[in-house]
Order: sequence, then structure tokens, then C-alpha cells
Amino acid sequence: MKLGFLVDLNLCMGCKGCEIACKVENEVPLSSWRLRVKYVDMGTFPDTKRTFTPLRCNHCENAPCERICPVSALHYLDNGIVNIDKERCIGCAGCIMACPYGAIYMDPETNTADKCTYCAHRVSTGLMPSCVVACPVEANIFGDVEDSSSAISKYIMNNDIKVRKPEKGTFPKHYYAGGGDVNLNPLASKREEGHQLFNNITHLSHIGAH
Repeated sequence: MKLGFLVDLNLCMGCKGCEIACKVENEVPLSSWRLRVKYVDMGTFPDTKRTFTPLRCNHCENAPCERICPVSALHYLDNGIVNIDKERCIGCAGCIMACPYGAIYMDPETNTADKCTYCAHRVSTGLMPSCVVACPVEANIFGDVEDSSSAISKYIMNNDIKVRKPEKGTFPKHYYAGGGDVNLNPLASKREEGHQLFNNITHLSHIGAH
């Protein structure tokens, strides 16, 4: 068994229900997130569009966070989940620096690293991750990527699937269907030329100060 996660970006409507469900289920402290939904605005008024991209740990098959951890707090479960043992973590932050996806944060209450674990505690009892249950449009698909009959395997076979930063060689087990380059590549979005609103405000404030 190798568990994976897939988000259908054509379905995601940016409600952030997954963010809240994750935060409540895992008692994530204020100002910290295991899961966040990125907004990207495209186009020029009146032809504009907002896209949404849920971002979480990619549970990489070749996870740099797992390799760098000196105390094996980051470790693989038999089902492929990259889990974290906060009892072992010494707060060195090596995993935070090693992760190319910015998916790990330092818990301000325990001073230990934390991240999405695909709700391993729920999965071990046969339940789905909280974000999957909370999604009102079923944009989150979770399951065994090695089982050809699973919903996630069928999605992978029947859709153009993308992952974040494939050039890093981490082999993520978090996939995306739909969307465009702007969803997964931060350099794909650009600021349109000719918008000087804030420059003008700064200039006027400077003039008023004299």
C-alpha cells in the first residue's frame, strides 16, 4: 500500500473548509498551518479570474526532511505517509530548511517541528483525513495509489496529473489535476505593467510631509 493525495483544481472553490478542518482536527496553534489554500488572481479587469490551490506536505517518496532529521523524528509509515514524532523532535529545524515545499513549521507551543501527516491517526482507524471529509465539492481524493481500482488511481490514469517542483527529485505523493502552470509555479504569475497606484500614494505622502 502506498497512500497518496490528489486535488482536482477544477473543483476546488477556495472555501477553505479543508484549512479549518485540519486546524481543528490537529489542534494547530494560531498563526500556524498544516494546510493552506493559495489564491492567485489572473487577468486584467474586467476579464479576471481567481484560482485556488491547496498546499500541504507532499509525503515524498524521496523526502529530504526524513533524510536530514538527526533523531528520526521524521519517518515513513508502512503505508507511505511521512509521519512526525514530536516526542523525538529536538527542534533543530533541519527539516524546515530541507523541505523544498515550505510544508513544515515550528510549533510555537512545543518548539518542535510539525506538518501535515494525512491525519495518520485517523487513517490508522480506517477514517479519511479531516480535509477530505470537510470538502463540500469532493475536490480532495485520498487513497492507495498502488491499487488500480482506487479512486485516486483512476484519477491519475484518466487525467493530466501534475506535482509541485518535480525537478527536485523528491517524487511527491501529492498530485494535482486541472488548473494551469500558475497554480503550481510561483514564477508563472506576474504583475501587470502600468499600475502605479501605490507609488503615487507614497509620492503624495512624501510631498505632504514637507
